[in-house]
Amino acid sequence: MREHTTFSSFWPYYLREHARPATRNWHYVGSTLAILVLIAALATQTWWGLLAVPVAGYFFAWVSHAFVERNKPATFTYPLWSLISDYRMFGLFLTGRLDAELEKAGVRPDGTVDAEHA
Repeated sequence: MREHTTFSSFWPYYLREHARPATRNWHYVGSTLAILVLIAALATQTWWGLLAVPVAGYFFAWVSHAFVERNKPATFTYPLWSLISDYRMFGLFLTGRLDAELEKAGVRPDGTVDAEHA
């Protein structure tokens, strides 16, 4: 059963599921690669290349959850909200505003989560 019924409750959960900096970094690699593959497929009109977009995006994310964060990706339970959150997190990182969001969610700089938020 789904625990989160609104995106506003899901967002802090999503950040806590990506607490470790290495997990977020691998997500950024996947997100960047997915964008580049999308642009290349559109620019070259290689339509089958569009199939590679989700593979490029999710491969690094799922590997990071398996080997760094050691949790189940939220994508499996909340696919749309996870996709939105991936790019929201990436955008906040690129604009230097992610640390404040992580702090609000109870994520410490060392990748641990405050006990009250765990």
